[in-house]
Amino acid sequence: MTFAENPEASARWWGDLLDTQAKVEVSESGAVYAWVEHGGVELGFHPADDERNPRGGSPVVYWSVGDVDRAREWLLAAGCEHHRGPLQIEPGRRIAQLRDPFGTVIGIDGP
Repeated sequence: MTFAENPEASARWWGDLLDTQAKVEVSESGAVYAWVEHGGVELGFHPADDERNPRGGSPVVYWSVGDVDRAREWLLAAGCEHHRGPLQIEPGRRIAQLRDPFGTVIGIDGP
């Protein structure tokens, strides 16, 4: 789960990118929780709240990829921005982080 200004827009963007449907729930209070499921992984977007769920308080979700450079270029072309890396963290393994159009930092991990 990550914290987002607009959980529904974040989930729909990722759903379009991953060719899967975004799912959205609205609580009785009007709070929106949205998520996508891809490859057995659920990526959820919860409303950011300065008191309970501050921006920057989210973990970085890492996706395993077959080629860090190729995945990074695909995400950049889709609208993400460079955040950090690619970094070699051990022989045969590299990571990079990108920021999606809604400010969520996403990591990629692979060869």
